[in-house]
Amino acid sequence: MEFESEEAAKVFYDAYATRVGFIMRVDAFRRSMRDGKVVWRRLVCNKEGFRKLRPRRSENRKPRAITREGCKAMIVVKKEKSGKWVVTRFVEEHNHQLVPIPTNGRRSILLSQTPDEKDVKIRELTAELQRERKRSAAFQEQLDMVLREMEEHSNHLSRNIDDIVQSVREIESKQVAS
Repeated sequence: MEFESEEAAKVFYDAYATRVGFIMRVDAFRRSMRDGKVVWRRLVCNKEGFRKLRPRRSENRKPRAITREGCKAMIVVKKEKSGKWVVTRFVEEHNHQLVPIPTNGRRSILLSQTPDEKDVKIRELTAELQRERKRSAAFQEQLDMVLREMEEHSNHLSRNIDDIVQSVREIESKQVAS
């Protein structure tokens, strides 16, 4: 299959996931070395992989429910030179029970998620927001550097112009004196 955009692939797989009975999660991606745009994306079942074991920060926090079950269901799309997004990998099999949402009583994905799944989604979006903030800060730093360079160059040119004007005045005053 091929799609006009990455977003179209996401919308398609999300609709497919809803119809089949699982929740789609946007997983890994790769960026172009040339322009930094996303050129490869993996969309997975929200039960893909396993949660990393991290030491608990606080003893009074309740342990989270296990939501990751190592499911392998996924779709991988890649941007071709033509600009189209092509499916390069599709894994249909799930290792857990599916819960299709009836087409006549479609609920929103958020309503069908458990509180723990909502927490996972919030953490994923928060992590993505932090990554974008870091990128934005890096871009701001680069922009500030370019602006400083331009200001230094402008000051240098102003000094050169002042020196030239001063030299011309000296030459003119010598010519008038002679």
